[in-house]
Amino acid sequence: MEKVSIIGAGSWGTALSFVLAENGQDSLLWTRRLEQANEINDQHTNSHYLPNISLPENLTSTNDLETAVRHADIIVLAVPTIAMRETCRKIQMLATELKIFVHVSKGIEPDSLKRISEIIEEEIKDVHREAVVVLSGPSHAEEVVLRHPTTVAAASNDLSAAERVQDLFMNNYFRVYTNQDVMGVELGGALKNVIALAAGLSDGLGYGDNAKAALITRGLAEITRLGVRMGADQQTFSGLTGLGDLVVTCTSVHSRNWKAGNRLGKGQSLEKVTEEMGMVIEGVRTTKAAYQLAKHYDVNMPLTEALYSILFGNVPAKEAVDQLMNRGKKQEIDMFFDGI
Repeated sequence: MEKVSIIGAGSWGTALSFVLAENGQDSLLWTRRLEQANEINDQHTNSHYLPNISLPENLTSTNDLETAVRHADIIVLAVPTIAMRETCRKIQMLATELKIFVHVSKGIEPDSLKRISEIIEEEIKDVHREAVVVLSGPSHAEEVVLRHPTTVAAASNDLSAAERVQDLFMNNYFRVYTNQDVMGVELGGALKNVIALAAGLSDGLGYGDNAKAALITRGLAEITRLGVRMGADQQTFSGLTGLGDLVVTCTSVHSRNWKAGNRLGKGQSLEKVTEEMGMVIEGVRTTKAAYQLAKHYDVNMPLTEALYSILFGNVPAKEAVDQLMNRGKKQEIDMFFDGI
């Protein structure tokens, strides 16, 4: 039995806590809100994020971060990327022992262009950090808590730490592979949210399956092109954390990035979409970071640039699509190297 604290009681943090508790781990789920902690402890539900789901009775919750940090040998960070740096700073102030940190967030910090593992390594000192592991893949919380078969990857520069996390989570409905390409796994998980926003936008415009298939295909080419330029392994983008995560996020009714894009395509403003959804839309923030990365590494990413112009440049969606479709002629193979 491992002592694990999950920091963040949103849908994904709760679903992972569900898996850990069912696996018999000593799991403690941290939330900022006392009323949410009380609901989890007393009613064994988290109705705001996972309605109609009963949580294991051996899953406990707290709203005291110090209690959560002191409890664990392994800390799972399940907070949005925008909150990751501040959360790590608070943990650093409370930590007294060496711990493994597992992050499950999918994003890139704009301006600094840091991946999540880099943020963790910057904010949590070596004396408190045994290893950093990324857990990522095609995995909607709503399906995990129904025990539907789900497969993800645990990536770390420390293979033994990745294998420990593999053992921690793996069961008959939650399968975990190991991977040592941390950069590729993180980039695939983050950048697919950009393409999912574009896929939802396309659906909102009523363009249908032909357009979405092209978006997914060429979106994968963009993600791979940037990732390889940055030093990731090209094969990673054909795996669970690349193609797998991209497909599920672009096509599923559970995808908040697809939902947000869909509403944008139907004419809602970004401000209204964000307000009405009431959850963090990682793809919006990551679009800005991806645009900056493309400029920094001089990588042609037309889909990302088009979505950036829609989100941050007030370019009408239809106009951005027309610009994409009217680009100069190319051979198909060129899209993996030069752009569409």
